Amino acid sequence: MFGTTQSSHENRQNNALIDSFGRKINYLRLSVTDRCDFRCVYCMAEDMTFLPRAQLCTLEELVHISQSFVALGIRKIRITGGEPLIRKNIQSLFQALGEIEDLEELAITTNGAHLIEHAQSLQAAGVKRINVSLDSLDSAQFTQLTRTGNLDNVLSGIDHVNKLGFAKIKLNAVVLKNRNVDQVIPLVRFAIDNGLDLSFIEEMPLGNISEHNRSEEFISSEALRELIQSQLSLLPSSESTGGPSRYWQVPHSNTKIGFISPHSENFCDACNRVRVSAEGKLLLCLGNEHAVDLKQIIRANPGQPEQVQQAIIKAMEIKPERHYFDNDDVQIVRFMNTTGG
Repeated sequence: MFGTTQSSHENRQNNALIDSFGRKINYLRLSVTDRCDFRCVYCMAEDMTFLPRAQLCTLEELVHISQSFVALGIRKIRITGGEPLIRKNIQSLFQALGEIEDLEELAITTNGAHLIEHAQSLQAAGVKRINVSLDSLDSAQFTQLTRTGNLDNVLSGIDHVNKLGFAKIKLNAVVLKNRNVDQVIPLVRFAIDNGLDLSFIEEMPLGNISEHNRSEEFISSEALRELIQSQLSLLPSSESTGGPSRYWQVPHSNTKIGFISPHSENFCDACNRVRVSAEGKLLLCLGNEHAVDLKQIIRANPGQPEQVQQAIIKAMEIKPERHYFDNDDVQIVRFMNTTGG
């Protein structure tokens, strides 16, 4: 569908992507849609206005963008959304990305509701790692948090991919102090029982929401660790998956518990990633508006991947040192679904 893949032997740059703070960028989070069949309360408003489909990158453009990044040293691509598995013909994208030479890891973050339908195709395309958002094991609470989600569908999807033997399956849970903190221990025990990893995420202040007050719902990673350690042992782990999670090992199990702490334990000093939104904007930081329109460059320079690569290299100069999140002051008006998971 997308023609021949770009050969790294012909196109590899001599220098990896290095930003102005000396950080090596080797991880791309690529959003394929801002749409989702869930409406999670921390991610988007209940009544969302999504991008016109004509404004999104085509799948072919997403492949070209990915090829350019891999030629510049990106070794891991995670497909995100919105919910990526609702994008039409999404399997053709995974297949094309899986064929890119020198791409070492292809992964996906999903709400889990469509895994039974897509899991085998994802595996065949070379996807090794799957992250599933799961904020509660209580059915009524799960529906309240997602507004539209069905817990049984998600759990069935997790069970299905677990049995297929993907290299790594990880659960992601955003914890709100007055809404689902009671699910922390059940989620940890669920992860242990099923041999899964689990990351707890501090809510990120992206977009204006009316569902709750972010300051009142904030709970730190340290508080969650203390809660877990009141019932289970956790040992510090040096393992890293190339993302922002700081991991702890559950003794006598295969489960690691990660904590993503954009507020309380800033991780920007080791940032190795950039994002591309579904409309082709290269976002240099989750918590800043610095961006470069790669879609416009592709369309203005058809068949000239070097133009895209030069724009990516140049963009490293404006990648910020860090974000400055404040729950009381939303500086970033775009929602998380627009940013890309």
